[in-house]
Amino acid sequence: MADKNHILGLDVGNTVIKAVLFDTVGRQVAQHAIDGHSTFPQPGYVERDLEELWRNGCEAIRQLLGKSSVDPRSILAVGCAGHGNGLYLLDKDQQPLIGIQSLDSRAADVAVELDRKSGAQLQNRCLQRPWPAQTPSLLAWVKRHASDTYAQIGTVLFCKDFLNFRLTGCLANDISDLSGAGLLAFPEAKLDRELLSLYGLEDAVAFFPRLVESADIVGHVTAEASALTGLSEGTPVIGGFFDVVSSAMGSGVINAGEASIIAGTWSINQVFADKPVISPDVFMVTTFGRGRYVNIESSATSAANLEWYVHRVRCDHGDHAFERCNDLVGSVLQRADDPFFHPFIFGSRLGAEFRGGFYGLAGWHGEGHMLRALFEGVCFEHRRHIGVLREAGLPVDSAVMSGGGSRSQHWPQIMADVLEIPLRVAEARETGALGAAIGAAVAVGLYPGYEAAVAAMTRVASAYRPDAGQLPHYRRRYGLYTQLTDQLRGFWSDLRLQD
Repeated sequence: MADKNHILGLDVGNTVIKAVLFDTVGRQVAQHAIDGHSTFPQPGYVERDLEELWRNGCEAIRQLLGKSSVDPRSILAVGCAGHGNGLYLLDKDQQPLIGIQSLDSRAADVAVELDRKSGAQLQNRCLQRPWPAQTPSLLAWVKRHASDTYAQIGTVLFCKDFLNFRLTGCLANDISDLSGAGLLAFPEAKLDRELLSLYGLEDAVAFFPRLVESADIVGHVTAEASALTGLSEGTPVIGGFFDVVSSAMGSGVINAGEASIIAGTWSINQVFADKPVISPDVFMVTTFGRGRYVNIESSATSAANLEWYVHRVRCDHGDHAFERCNDLVGSVLQRADDPFFHPFIFGSRLGAEFRGGFYGLAGWHGEGHMLRALFEGVCFEHRRHIGVLREAGLPVDSAVMSGGGSRSQHWPQIMADVLEIPLRVAEARETGALGAAIGAAVAVGLYPGYEAAVAAMTRVASAYRPDAGQLPHYRRRYGLYTQLTDQLRGFWSDLRLQD
């Protein structure tokens, strides 16, 4: 009988699914990632094929186990984290219906209408107002504009819930994803008809499966899933996490007052607390257990912009595409007349009509200058979000940075300079998967609670302090950046009217 000394963490992003194997103190043993395919049926639509998602999940796990040579029977449990919001639907026969990603903006007009009608009430009930890629806004869009699809709905899931379902045959929603989608009423953290009625979805209560806490065991790997993945039949699978919570834990953040910055597909800026902050300006509050709240300011304005640039502008899909971009950033020195970039390729919290763009280009600027502008623009949006949290009374004096951007040899220092706070970067590269593994370790009793598990399974790799000599430079550029943003509002609105 194999010793139970490994934990499997899965991280399902908008693009990539990663399977990562850890030992019981959080050291990475092996990992395998599969790049998925998004489809863009119409402008503003971002979808994925759910069967492909499952095939990719199986392949990632199978390849991971093959390269690690670890006996699957040694795996204590499986934890899965996934991007929040979006809309993943099964029909009444539990077959895939549609998968809409959290970069989608088709429900922009519906979200505006819902906000106008019920935004204040929703803010009071779920501490979140409607926005385009939010799960209930998308569901309301389907009800209004795709009634045939709405009539077929059997179950509403989040992306990681779909993987859990295919692994175990059990349907469940965990509270971190539900609360992060504005679907749980606070302070009781329950989903009810009254809340759903504010979205015009009072008939949708039956679409949601059982509610579980993130570290609850929801089921066990089935014989069918075992044959497809190589996992041992009967391995426990937990409810899992909204990936922003998981990534924060995997970077070492768990205690009230600690801050996490994730430069991933989304710009995530969050402060853990023992109670939710009540502010109409803070984007969302999520919970993953009694007395555990995460106050979040975020938007799709972070490293997704670099992914867009690499894949759709450079058309670079090689193994070292992002390293090549980092080399280009390092090849130029910052100057006062450097170009600017608005990281609004997938919209902005300030308005779904916002668009990305480079500004102030001159003949002597090259690709390195453009990429440096992209890095800075992402940091400027993180700074704006941090400002909202501070104005709500949440101190952000230091933070742990994680996500793909933290792996750059340049981005963390630019972030520290722009935010004017010290940053630590976690040792773990795959913090989302590690956070899910931490939850799995707690679920099977390896550690008595989250605090003990995070302390044992996470470490800091490097630290960055603001360069005092750069602060005037970035303060000036941030001021110009915000002025440019304000001046372009009307242009973006007029542009959207022509769509």
